[in-house]
Amino acid sequence: MLNAFLTYDFLQYALLTGVMIGLLAPLLGVFLVVRRMSLIADALSHITLSGIAFSLLLGSYIPFMQGVNPLYMGMVFSVSGSLFMEKLRQVYVHYKEIAIPIIMSAGIGLGVVFISMANGFNTDLLNYLFGSVIAVNRSDFITITVITVVVLFILIIFYKELFFLSFDEEQARVSGINRRLVHLIFMVMVALVIAASMRVVGILLVSALMTLPVASAMRFAKGFKQLFFYAVIFGEVAVIGGLMLAFQLNLAPGGVIVLLAVLILLFSILFGRNRAKQGRFPLKKRTQPTSQSE
Repeated sequence: MLNAFLTYDFLQYALLTGVMIGLLAPLLGVFLVVRRMSLIADALSHITLSGIAFSLLLGSYIPFMQGVNPLYMGMVFSVSGSLFMEKLRQVYVHYKEIAIPIIMSAGIGLGVVFISMANGFNTDLLNYLFGSVIAVNRSDFITITVITVVVLFILIIFYKELFFLSFDEEQARVSGINRRLVHLIFMVMVALVIAASMRVVGILLVSALMTLPVASAMRFAKGFKQLFFYAVIFGEVAVIGGLMLAFQLNLAPGGVIVLLAVLILLFSILFGRNRAKQGRFPLKKRTQPTSQSE
């Protein structure tokens, strides 16, 4: 099985792309989970679906669009959805969470309409919904590589600001951090990673890859950096193991990856309880960053 991944180009693209997604999704997922914004990933994945359906619809009427990677249209919709969601959060200041179901509903509604106009599902759309090992091509690989480099660079630059905002938004504002700008940049990063993940994990399952490894990591981590470390390890195990099992068993990789992540979570819950008896405890919120917590 491993020889096949080292021999065929399309499997190498899928594996390398999966490794990058297994790194990015848990990294951003840590901030989403700690800030209790996990459902944002679900909302943006649904709006990404509408972008993919719109691109496939255009391709059925405009020959030129058949040569355009639907990934790009998915990114446009995802980033636009993240910007609109941020605007809704500013409009409904005291009910910010309402922005999530609004975007999710809009994404589902648009997606269903576009799919209906394109005369229903086809193989391409199912691959985007649940992921596919053979669907990743060189263009996807290059696009996701660029996104990985950009997101990692921004995370390094804005790490302290994101860390501060994760635990005390008001304190961060008083300290002079432009929380709206930082939050906007973060939302755009989440939108790009969700759109980039659809080839391997599938649009409907990508949010699980952002939350399950983090939930598992919280059973072992004693600090914020350890939370990143364990989340990435669990994410990579789920993605790489899921891709290989999916290829061997001829299953949709998205479902297998998520099931592996669920198994890791179950084991972490059992193992975490034992560790808790030995003095380990879940991550606690702090009012401001300290050298020890970083």
